[in-house]
Amino acid sequence: MKAPPSPRVTRPVMYHRWNWITFIHWRYPPSVLQSMLPSGLVVETFDGSAWVGLTPFLMQGLRAPALPAVPWLSEFPETNVRTYVRDQQGRGGIWFLSLDAARLPAVLAARSGYWLPYFWSDMSVQLIDKQVAYRCQRRWPGPRRLRCDADVRLGPPLDETARDELAHFLTARYRLFTVIAGRLATAEVEHPEWPLRRAELLRLEQDLLTGAGLVAPDGDPLLHASSGVPVRVGMWHRLDGP
Repeated sequence: MKAPPSPRVTRPVMYHRWNWITFIHWRYPPSVLQSMLPSGLVVETFDGSAWVGLTPFLMQGLRAPALPAVPWLSEFPETNVRTYVRDQQGRGGIWFLSLDAARLPAVLAARSGYWLPYFWSDMSVQLIDKQVAYRCQRRWPGPRRLRCDADVRLGPPLDETARDELAHFLTARYRLFTVIAGRLATAEVEHPEWPLRRAELLRLEQDLLTGAGLVAPDGDPLLHASSGVPVRVGMWHRLDGP
């Protein structure tokens, strides 16, 4: 099954790659997530459930248009807690409950420029053979004890018949939402279809979900993994007026 097509971002404000990503998802009652959303967004469900994703990955090649990537600043680990929403025009996208990153300048820029809930954390991503080890411990702001340590074994690639509707619902997301100065805003993201593969969770110790205001997840999560994709991020546009 093919993923929905990506939009074309003709005037990107940022380029990068999301590499060695693992999508770790749990079901939640829709009412729990709806209570955490701003006006203008509704939680998007699949099989009657809302879904919360924990997505650790390695950011690489981060740069602005016409500028080269700066080695130290352009590569760092990141771990996001996210859910899926629709706006009043019916467009689906991602709402971030938290984003942890290992570069303080990137955290400060995202918090001040885009009002995204970024946190500065000590982090690492290590790929050894077919296993990925993600480590994250939050530094600022908020409680420094929050962390996410995950060990994942990468499995075989998913062929087209194994990439079902739920896999695409959880991974084929091309729009971000935020609130800037009290007003809802959105940006499009262009990237090719994820080269998804199976994954096995060997170890997970995390409290980022409860740190974001959720109750602890119940049951085993659903996993997908990918070696990554190149990404073009468009400009933010406010949805409630000029």
